[in-house]
Amino acid sequence: MSSPDTPIRNRWTLIGPGIVVAATGVGAGDLVATLIAGSRFGYALLWAAILGTLLKIALAEAVGRWTLAGERTIFDGWTSLGGAFRVGGLGGTLNWAGIYFGVYVVIWGFVYGAAAMTATALPLAALFPVLDLKVWGILSGLAGLAFVWFGHYGLFEKVMTACVGVMFVTVIGLAVIVAPDLPALATGLWPSLPPGSAFYTLGLIGGVGGTITMAAYGYWLNAKGWKGPGWMRVMRLDNRVGYVVTGVFVVAMLIVGAELLFSAGIALQGGERGLLDLDEVLRDRFGRPISILFLVGFWATSFSSLLGVWQGVSLMFADFIAHVRGRAGDEAVRGDRSRAFRGYALWLTIPPIALLFMDRPFGLIVAYGVLGSVFMPFLAGTLLWLLNSDRVPREWRSGWLSNLMLAGATVLFAVLAGRELIGLFQ
Repeated sequence: MSSPDTPIRNRWTLIGPGIVVAATGVGAGDLVATLIAGSRFGYALLWAAILGTLLKIALAEAVGRWTLAGERTIFDGWTSLGGAFRVGGLGGTLNWAGIYFGVYVVIWGFVYGAAAMTATALPLAALFPVLDLKVWGILSGLAGLAFVWFGHYGLFEKVMTACVGVMFVTVIGLAVIVAPDLPALATGLWPSLPPGSAFYTLGLIGGVGGTITMAAYGYWLNAKGWKGPGWMRVMRLDNRVGYVVTGVFVVAMLIVGAELLFSAGIALQGGERGLLDLDEVLRDRFGRPISILFLVGFWATSFSSLLGVWQGVSLMFADFIAHVRGRAGDEAVRGDRSRAFRGYALWLTIPPIALLFMDRPFGLIVAYGVLGSVFMPFLAGTLLWLLNSDRVPREWRSGWLSNLMLAGATVLFAVLAGRELIGLFQ
């Protein structure tokens, strides 16, 4: 039985939820964004990728600290922010935060389901062209559904750790193969803004390492059995390890973009399909074995993100429904065997299949982009509020550094959200 009092040299054996967050948060789209940054600006934005990693460490630590300090979920915190009203006939209450989350998670889940299935299908279709891309997408979604439906957290964590291992070998291996220019790499540690890179830099800082799945970190802590302030030091180690892994992935892909694409003037497509462009470059330069290895890593990156959302966001939705029904303290209605959990996993899988055949209607894409952009300032801002209030014991409230990071994240993500909103009217 694990314990928070495990000697520090053995705490590494307890690491788990942080790795799950890392595997979920780094998706194929994140790798493409970092690749494109390297292909356009070389190593100049390395500092931005590192700063983004530090911001995500602060955000995830805040989620974990809120969860452990009072043995509560993030949704318990959101429902305490005022403006609550009773939901007629259901026995629970909702407030502005709950309404926002409910609307967001339904629309986001519908579109993300199709995006995740497509991203996972792309490398499979390239490796095994005997099946159509849409068929691979449907099979990927059904595989994720079956896994979270019948599996348990322990198995989930092991599979996610295995995916991180595959990602580590392939991504770090690519960075080594392309032979980074270490002096040039070091120059990227000094903050600079090449012409035309301002908003791209903000996107790189804010975009890599997860969005809504960061809020799921607290649910994975509970699933791991870490409850109460006694686990605080273990949680902080776990979180740092997870996001250091994320940072390593980001830096490695920036190296690949700078060395393989920037010097040759090669441009990639946006979105996950840009990784297929990279596959062609790798095949031409290094041969088919390296190309196959990369596609396997591409699949591990995409499928781990799919599994993480199917599991983690479904837990959040189950907690949301428990609050609406007035049964927030009942673990039986919030866990991964609840009807709400399985219902949301179905929502992520079955309806989005239609989008695979409809090429994702423009209106849904716009709604997804806008709602997605405003979730992170919502998360950072509410954590800043909660962790400086009397809802948290004084010893676990945010200090100056945590407040600085959370405030900076709130401003950064608000600027990015504003850019998305302005884009609606241009």
